[in-house]
Formats: sequence, C-alpha cells, structure tokens
Amino acid sequence: MKEREIQPLREADITRNIAREYYKEFDQMIESDVLIVGAGPSGLLCGRDLASSGYKVVIVEQLNHLGGGFWNGGYLMNKATIAHPAQEILEKIGVPVKKISKEMYIVDPPHATAKLIASAYDAGVKVMNMTKVVDLVLRGDKNRLEGLVVNWYPLEAMGHDAAHVDPIALESKIVVDATGHDAVTLQLLARRNLYANIPGNGAMWVDRSEEMVMEKTGEVYPHLFVVGLSVAAVYGTPRMGPAFGAMLLSGRKGAELIRKKLKR
Repeated sequence: MKEREIQPLREADITRNIAREYYKEFDQMIESDVLIVGAGPSGLLCGRDLASSGYKVVIVEQLNHLGGGFWNGGYLMNKATIAHPAQEILEKIGVPVKKISKEMYIVDPPHATAKLIASAYDAGVKVMNMTKVVDLVLRGDKNRLEGLVVNWYPLEAMGHDAAHVDPIALESKIVVDATGHDAVTLQLLARRNLYANIPGNGAMWVDRSEEMVMEKTGEVYPHLFVVGLSVAAVYGTPRMGPAFGAMLLSGRKGAELIRKKLKR
C-alpha cells in the first residue's frame, strides 16, 4: 500500500494562518465589557475574576511580556512575599506557597506569574501586548469615558517625527487602571483637566501601603476603576516594594465592585 504523501510545511501558510487567526480575534477585542490597562498581578487577577463571571475582558499591556513587576521579586532574587490571606488565591491556581509566619508567605515569582497569566487566559481574558494607551474615548457634555485610544508601543517610542501613525480606539463599558506607579489613564484625565494632578506614591511603608490600597481600590471617575499600585499613585499613599498580597486582593476587590456596577 502506497504511503500517503505528506504535504510540505509552507512558510506562506504559516504566515497566512497566523494573520487570519490574529485578525479574527482582534475583531472581537474592539468592543468589550471591561478594558484593563496593565497586565501586572492586580490587572491579571481582576481580569481573570471578571472573565470567569462571563464578562468580555481585554487587557492592554505596553510591554511584550505580561506580569509587570511580579516576575522578578525583590532585588532580582526571585522571591516575593505575600501577606495573608492573599496566598489562598495563589494556592487555588496551583502556585507553591511557603509559609514563613502566620501573616507572611513566600513564592517564586516566575512560577506564580506564569500560573496567574495562564489562569487569566483559561478564564477567557484576551490580551493586546506591545500596545500603549495614548488617549481616552470621551463622549458627551459630561465627558463619559467609553474606551481607550491605543497605538503600537514601538511606534510611540520612536516619536511622531520618526513614525507618525494614527492610533485606533477600543470601546468598553468599564476601564480599569492597573498600571502601577504611572496611573496612565488618570494622568490622561488630569491632562484634560478632568481630574486632579496625580501625586504619585509616597515612600515605602509596606503595612500602611497594603492597608490603604485595599481601602481606596474602586471607582475614581465614572466608569474608571483603579486597582493595585495605581491606587497608591492616585492617592499619594506609600509604596510597598516586593510585597504582592494587596496587589492580588485589590484586583479581586476591583472585580467585585465592577460586577456590581455592571449588574445595575
């Protein structure tokens, strides 16, 4: 019996199928329930929880990798602390967690970050990386926030004199700022005199920082929520360094608040 001829792997077919699948998915990301800016731990967990509840979630990330500062822990030592009870979130997605004391746990950040990214994808989150938020979609007399204006990050980094390429718009019901120290969307609102100037986070005080991040997580402008270290930047509360408990818990709290708003 003659063996069936195996079709050669053609470069053109590889390119064609990548392009077809990408643009098919891209078309579904143009409108969503929730747009999250920043794919650090708070943004990833917020997105995961919302997608698990059936909402259409898109995360916009400026860099080519996801995870933010969670990958490397403190001082490139690949260890990070998690305050109780945030370790329970990681344990449920399969992250090995070592107990140091009743209130403190240690994780290997690359392992924890990889699991967190996978859990977000498993829940149905879609991601646009290498994408920079450059403006906001604001409509009506009351400047309703209805989306984001984005462009390829490498183009924006080159500067408009070198590569003037117009950005595109993404629409959503809710926007979440999870950009950490930068608080990008709030900076854009402030630039348009729609929000007070952003003070940035204060000096390090871990216990106070985690407490204030949790207390202040929420809606700061109609349809705009802040989670994680963006909260500290907006309210001028202390920074926390390689302690990621409140990052996770803030992402979860943000998702809970957004679910309540979307159900109204």
